[in-house]
Amino acid sequence: MAFLVALAASSAGAETITGKVVGVSDGDTITVLDAERTQYKIRVAGIDAPEKAQAFGQRSKESMSALVFGKDVDVVTSKRDRYGRHIGKVMVAEPSCSARNCPKTLDAGLAQLTVGMAWWYRQYAREQSAEDAGAYEFSEQEARSRSVGLWRDPNPIPPWDWRHTSRR
Repeated sequence: MAFLVALAASSAGAETITGKVVGVSDGDTITVLDAERTQYKIRVAGIDAPEKAQAFGQRSKESMSALVFGKDVDVVTSKRDRYGRHIGKVMVAEPSCSARNCPKTLDAGLAQLTVGMAWWYRQYAREQSAEDAGAYEFSEQEARSRSVGLWRDPNPIPPWDWRHTSRR
């Protein structure tokens, strides 16, 4: 079964970028430096975080920083956005792991949804596995029902709407 998953990933053009997070631009964009000292700008797949000038924008950035800054990550990516950023699922070790080589089992995008620091980007759900799409949708719904993070706001404005109105 693992062979079939690997085969499907390779046939879809997926690659894994492994490195240390050296920058966090906002709640859904990071910079990774690999062993060859190549920098990659990464847009976290499946989520859209508030813009920096938007309500909860700075908190979302701080949340992502706490999750990944200065840590080793694996980024599974198969496409780039219009700005040339790699779009990928970012995996990092659990914060509680103190061993030297902890397995990277924490999905940073899913973690952002769980604490209410991002929206699930439904528009791109078809680019996620069914399992990931289900988990992301569930995590957003749970955060909403618990009124955590940006869901404390009675009427949070999704970043895609905020970007549209702020350009006028």
